[in-house]
Amino acid sequence: MSGPRPLDHITVVSLEQAIAAPLCTRHLADLGARVIKVERPGTGDFARHYDQRARGQSSHFVWVNRSKESLALDLKQPAHLAVLRALIDRADVLVQNLAPGATARLGLDAGTLRAARPELIVCDISGYGQDGPSRQRKAYDLLIQAEAGLISVTGTPEAPAKSGNSMADIAAGMYAYSAILAALLQRGKTGQGSHIDVSMLESLVEWMGYPLYYAMDGASPPARAGASHAAIQPYGPYTAGDGQTVILGVQNEREWHRFCEQVLTQPQLSTDPRFHSVTRRCENEPALRAIIEQAFAALSADQVSQLLDDAQIANARMNTMAGVWAHPQLHARARLTTVGSPAGPLPAFWPPASQSGFSHHMGPVPEVGEHNEAILRELGMSL
Repeated sequence: MSGPRPLDHITVVSLEQAIAAPLCTRHLADLGARVIKVERPGTGDFARHYDQRARGQSSHFVWVNRSKESLALDLKQPAHLAVLRALIDRADVLVQNLAPGATARLGLDAGTLRAARPELIVCDISGYGQDGPSRQRKAYDLLIQAEAGLISVTGTPEAPAKSGNSMADIAAGMYAYSAILAALLQRGKTGQGSHIDVSMLESLVEWMGYPLYYAMDGASPPARAGASHAAIQPYGPYTAGDGQTVILGVQNEREWHRFCEQVLTQPQLSTDPRFHSVTRRCENEPALRAIIEQAFAALSADQVSQLLDDAQIANARMNTMAGVWAHPQLHARARLTTVGSPAGPLPAFWPPASQSGFSHHMGPVPEVGEHNEAILRELGMSL
């Protein structure tokens, strides 16, 4: 679908690196914003060099940097800094996740910029926020997963584990994205911009709500349960007779009774004193698991899934990355497209919130400094 997009008239300048800020601005670009990504000359955003798994390019980088213009500037040089200032003078939004204090040293902190242009929206993304005793600490995703308590409740009883994806970066990027949208709406009412202060720590702590409340007032935290669940049973992976894994979740007592009767064909288990409540099932999880896997041992994973579907018990298969790329549901809903890149076309997933009123922008991943000439010409400047 062609036609105007919600942010077609918005220009975003981003001093960004790694994941949090680039993810935020990529979502803004999806909605039509012009996003100008400021990078170091030559090497660019260091996330360009994390790996070469995406047909010679970094998997992290191509994920979060489509639909942007790349402007390579050495901000230690006055002429380059002047170009950046001229760009910000024309921008609606400035996003940055540089090292703590970097924009202040350049004279590009929110207070200075918004004193001259109150309508400007400035979004600072950092590990710990713009004030407080930890404000100067460097922060990476792993470190914030540790500080926010995620690692303490993730993994097996024997060993804690980090999440397999960059949860702290993603959380901060998404809260920055939604906060910028809110600030644009507010500016439409008042004419005034905003200073947005997003920390990775506070973003991930918000996502830790269930474990935090579970462990409040000195109570014990949720036990590390691998791919299972600390407070709901049966819930998690179970092995079928063909060696494949089926993941299932029983959420309430009605489902528990159906599971016993229709899947396990052992209706007496539904009233067994060891299992008659979710609390008791958690307390006796090893015995429950043994019963379930003994029942599943005579069945293939496909047969187990069919029984669970028939009983209206939620279930899934343990997918691989290759399986996700080929997922029949995603293909049936035409969720894959292609975007350009310095290495040629790459597959990409459409943004998950489909819109009936417009089509998301799915532009190419830029090369470092690819748009220098065009942007400088637009500004009437040179380097």
